[in-house]
Amino acid sequence: MPFIKFSQSERRRISLFFICLAVALGAWLFFALSNSYVYQARTVVRFVNFPQNKAFHSLQSDTVKLQIEGTGWQLLFSKMRINPRSVDIDLKDLNKQTFINLSDQLGYINRQFSSTQKIVYVQPDTLYFDFSSRAIKKVPVELVSDIKFVKQYGISDDVKINPSYVTVTGPKEDLSKITVWKTDTLTAKNISRSISSKLAFKHPSMANINIYPSYADVKIPVEEFTEKMVEVTIKVQNNRNYQDVKLLPEKAKIRFMTALSNYSKIDRDYFEVVVDLDNWTQKSYNQLPLKIAKFPDFCRLISIEPQAVDFIIQK
Repeated sequence: MPFIKFSQSERRRISLFFICLAVALGAWLFFALSNSYVYQARTVVRFVNFPQNKAFHSLQSDTVKLQIEGTGWQLLFSKMRINPRSVDIDLKDLNKQTFINLSDQLGYINRQFSSTQKIVYVQPDTLYFDFSSRAIKKVPVELVSDIKFVKQYGISDDVKINPSYVTVTGPKEDLSKITVWKTDTLTAKNISRSISSKLAFKHPSMANINIYPSYADVKIPVEEFTEKMVEVTIKVQNNRNYQDVKLLPEKAKIRFMTALSNYSKIDRDYFEVVVDLDNWTQKSYNQLPLKIAKFPDFCRLISIEPQAVDFIIQK
C-alpha cells in the first residue's frame, strides 16, 4: 500500500490543525472543570458535647455520606480534597430528644471544611440513638511498651503505674466487656537507665465510653544484669505407686541473668525444678525431661543442665 506524501505546507497545516484542536480541547476542559458540580464523599463521624448522665448507642454506622458542592477540579480530586477526614456532630440536642437532625447542623458542619467546599446534604439526614443509664467500673491499667535495651540491661523490678486503675463510665453492657484499659505505646531504644514517663490512655473506641483520668505516670526500673548459677534439687511429681524414685543426677544447674542489686538476694529457694513420672508410666519415656516450676520474676533464663535425667524405680 503506497504511503500518502504531503508537501511541507500541507504538513504545516495539519500540525496547526492538531495544535488548535488540542488548545480547544484544553480550553473546553478548563471551563468545564471550573463549573460547579455536586459530588459525594464518605467521612467518619466524631461526636462532641455528649449528653450529661446518659449512655447511648448509635443505631447506624459511624460514617456518613456528604454531598458537596464544588468545582469540577474538586470533583476530579475529591478524595484528596476532603479536609478534615472526619466531621464533628454536636450531640447537645440529645438532652431533650433521641435523635439528631443533621440538616439543622449544616452550618456547623460547613465551618469545619474549606471555604471552597459547601456541604449541601448529609446522608443519612437523621441519626438515631438508644439510651440506657450510665454505669461506673474500675479496671486495671495495662502498660503497652516497645522498649529495646542496651545489651546486659533490662527491667529489674515491678513496673509502677499511677494510677493503677481507671474509672470507666458508660452503658453497663459495654462495661462488662472491658477488663483492662491500655496505655498508649511507650517506645524507647538503647535504654540503660530507669524510665519515668507520662502516658496517655488509649482513646475509647466507642463514643459513649469515658475514662478518668486521661494520663498515667509510669516508672520502669532498669539495671545492668549479670550471670549467676545455682544448683537446685530436682523434685518428682505424680509418684503415686512407688516407694522411691532415684534420679541421676539429683540436682540441676540453672544459669540465669539477674540485676546487680538482686545478685546476692537470689538463691536456690527462688527456684523449683521438677520431673513428671507420668512421662514414664503413661508415655514410656526412657529419660525424664526437666521442667522449671518456679522461677523468680525479672530474671532471664540462660540454660538448665541437664535437660533430662535417668531414674531408678524402687517398688
